[in-house]
Amino acid sequence: MTKRNIVHVEFSSRDFKESGDFYHKLFGWKITPIPEMNYALWEAADASGGGFNPLGHDTNAGDVLVYVDSDDIEGDLKKVKALGGTVLQEKMEIPGQGWFGVFKDLTGNRVALYTTLNPR
Repeated sequence: MTKRNIVHVEFSSRDFKESGDFYHKLFGWKITPIPEMNYALWEAADASGGGFNPLGHDTNAGDVLVYVDSDDIEGDLKKVKALGGTVLQEKMEIPGQGWFGVFKDLTGNRVALYTTLNPR
């Protein structure tokens, strides 16, 4: 069973280079652009990390999306519904990485679930 750790944090970004430069200069984070996915990754010194989501229809300035480790995304999303939450994204593959799903809690916070393709 997963430990339910936070495994990825995404910040909204109007410009990946601008955001990457800011956080690299502020915290020393390693920034890795992934142009083919319209995305950029960040990694802190302790190997925690996340990414930058482009602003758009589903991502507003100020949005932060936290990913929680899950070994049963479908089961967790079913439980979200039973507890009164709303599923926004059913389980979907991230090619070469793993799978994710997204839900809203009772307050309206968006939270993602993640299963890695390469468990440690």
